[in-house]
Amino acid sequence: MQLGTRWAFGAEPPTRLPDAVVAAIAEVEQAASDASKGSDASARRWTLTWLEGRPIVELDPAHGSEDVTVIRFNPSSGAATIAAGDSGEEWVEEEL
Repeated sequence: MQLGTRWAFGAEPPTRLPDAVVAAIAEVEQAASDASKGSDASARRWTLTWLEGRPIVELDPAHGSEDVTVIRFNPSSGAATIAAGDSGEEWVEEEL
């Protein structure tokens, strides 16, 4: 059994995450920082959960937003997928 955790936006992610997931987290944080110019992203948190031994990482929505970002890892390809969008809209997925 693997336990999940939470950590602050911009803080070091857990070391047990695959490199592809860590790279995806960095990409999301850079894009969110660029988009939020001037607003404080430090209040946002990442949540790590494990599903059948695979990490799923979710970023809390920004204040006043319903946009959700989820990163999933595919062990067979070694790639991470970033899915983002409003809970009421079609999601956009990008494999890294």
